Amino acid sequence: MLIDNWGREITYLRISVTDRCNFRCVYCMPPEGLVWQPHDAIMRYEEIEQVARAAAEQGVRQIRLTGGEPLVRADLPILIRMLADIPGIEDVSLTTNAMLLEKQAEKLAQAGLKRVNVSLDTLNTEKFARITRGGSLVRVLRGIAAAENAGLLPIKINVVAMRGVNDDEFMDLARLTLEHPWHVRFIELMPIGNQQPWGPDFPSPQDAFIPIQEIVEQLKPLGLVSENDAVGYGPAIEYRIPGGIGKLGFISPLSEHQFCQRCNRLRLTADGYLRPCLMSAVEIPILSALRAGQPALPVIKQAVAAKPEGHKLATQAAPDGRRMIQIGG
Repeated sequence: MLIDNWGREITYLRISVTDRCNFRCVYCMPPEGLVWQPHDAIMRYEEIEQVARAAAEQGVRQIRLTGGEPLVRADLPILIRMLADIPGIEDVSLTTNAMLLEKQAEKLAQAGLKRVNVSLDTLNTEKFARITRGGSLVRVLRGIAAAENAGLLPIKINVVAMRGVNDDEFMDLARLTLEHPWHVRFIELMPIGNQQPWGPDFPSPQDAFIPIQEIVEQLKPLGLVSENDAVGYGPAIEYRIPGGIGKLGFISPLSEHQFCQRCNRLRLTADGYLRPCLMSAVEIPILSALRAGQPALPVIKQAVAAKPEGHKLATQAAPDGRRMIQIGG
């Protein structure tokens, strides 16, 4: 098993397959985009599989593919099949903006993908286009429907909570669980590479943060009932609205001090670095080791040993040097 210095067992590997994205979300990227990594700097599928296999041999059971937007990478079902076939891997899932999901959902499921998380911060078509700088809410909703039809369940809807942006929609977003078997999860805005102005008609990033406790309080009129049978390995605290067929989740990486104590994950960036903590700039190079003919396991163990007890956002600035899209958060 992979046990860090704080006694946490590492069973979850998040793998970014690309730093590219077809959106330009205001809290993630500047409007002009970023300089993408050249193709030869991005891990090949065989290299990703090599890392995942070594991790699985040491007890990793769950893999989540992220980006950037993972569906912009060619032939993604090939990688999913490679990962799903690794002995010990019980769950392969995907986080996506769902713009390209409608045409790919069935192939992804056939390759061994179990479920999807979809980033969806608003139900307002015009606001969605402004937040994503050009995304189509209609296409995203069609992608979610295609994922349901393909059996990629349960579908989790990730909502980044932002004051002055979508805080007037929390009730409507929560009510989605009354009619859909979705897990709608409200996530605190994390200050990673997004503290510059977002543009006209948006609040300053520093004013946009909303603690999860405030969101729960806003939703109390719905009669939230605590759930103790959370599906998966995630950090969400879950509730259900009476009569609802879906669930509500609340993820509080900043305001809830027990969050880090439950951390069971490592992150692999698209350009081949293991990141022990999302909110720390420490990265361990693994792609260079693989291409030099060295085994993956010693580097994985080095990354596990480098996991901090928790993030330091309360006492120091957020990590710099990388935006979320370049990490694979």
